[in-house]
Amino acid sequence: MTSNPQPTSGEPNPLRALSLDRLRCRTSMKWRTYPEDVLPVWVAEMDVPLAEPVVRAVTDALALGDTGYPAGTAYAEALAAFAAKRWGWDGLAVDRTRIVPDVMLGVVEMLRLVTGPGDPVVVNPPVYPPFFQFVEHMDRQVVEAPLGVDLRIDLDVLEDAFRRAAEGGRRAAYLLCSPHNPTGTVHTAEELAAVAALAERYGVRVVADEIHAPVVAGGTTFVPYLSMQGGENGLSLMSASKAWNLAGLKAALAIAGPASATDLNRLPEEVGHGPSHVGVIAHTAALRDGTVWLDALLTGLDDNRRLLSDLLSEHLPEVVYHPGEATYLAWLDCRAVGLGEDPADVFLRRGRVALSPGIDFRTGGAGHVRLNVATSPEVIAEAVRRMAVVVR
Repeated sequence: MTSNPQPTSGEPNPLRALSLDRLRCRTSMKWRTYPEDVLPVWVAEMDVPLAEPVVRAVTDALALGDTGYPAGTAYAEALAAFAAKRWGWDGLAVDRTRIVPDVMLGVVEMLRLVTGPGDPVVVNPPVYPPFFQFVEHMDRQVVEAPLGVDLRIDLDVLEDAFRRAAEGGRRAAYLLCSPHNPTGTVHTAEELAAVAALAERYGVRVVADEIHAPVVAGGTTFVPYLSMQGGENGLSLMSASKAWNLAGLKAALAIAGPASATDLNRLPEEVGHGPSHVGVIAHTAALRDGTVWLDALLTGLDDNRRLLSDLLSEHLPEVVYHPGEATYLAWLDCRAVGLGEDPADVFLRRGRVALSPGIDFRTGGAGHVRLNVATSPEVIAEAVRRMAVVVR
């Protein structure tokens, strides 16, 4: 596997391109959930203009009236080429992929393939809140295997959860968040190999949410779960959504390991009707032609992580922050500040800054907040300033 390369083209940092006034013209969730006096640094939307190849591809499609139903394998081919170049993984077989509406709806469909109603699904809290919401809504039982104090997978805890989940011969699945949201942890090859070995031992099927895979810090190596020995029985969901800010252009890919191809072939045909054809065009263009833009973004995110660390050390030294190896989300431990189990609520009411509440991420989330650093340095500085005012 290879690590994230550094940009050499002189592409400008997209995180510095848009003013706050311009951003407030947006009508998406990030900018319409709270009143205008609130500074939003919560949901995973980036404050960037779209990469030019994406804009061009979508504009051309609209001009042509190419707004029908999705077809073909261009998206999967673009992802396979990206994976080979970016991660050194040439095992992404186009014929073992299916287009799905988005990563979480794809997760639901994969879990339906390998589990039944009432079956257990293991997760690693604190973790992305929809893991709980979607799993519980589809009548599966969530089994928690909390992260260790180092915010990494605790293999002993995971094994115990697998043992309990598979007890009595039940079908069980493990919903792996890789890279991990909210901590930004990138699982190592050794950790993933151990996960695969445990999954095989206990007959647990692994479904990996790898939506943040392209968003890694400089010098960090992302390892696709399906590339691991023992990962052949797994299923993965990938998308250009997070890395290129395409959440509103719905399209993702479900990918099967060689031993899971028959499972993926049972995916109902109508699931492929859900993705947006224009979304598929956008994601394909991002993966195929948007890597220069991506590298500029990744460098900007590295700068923003350092900035946030410096600002917190200066203005909120009680807040514990370990910059993540991936994602553009910062996990802040605010327990020493004394704002209770939900500091995000206090920061919102008294500081007019919106962060994601740690309690939404379940076990291990109390006293924490998640801050989105995919914005300008000025917005990050203002967010920390508002937070600091609350605790003075």
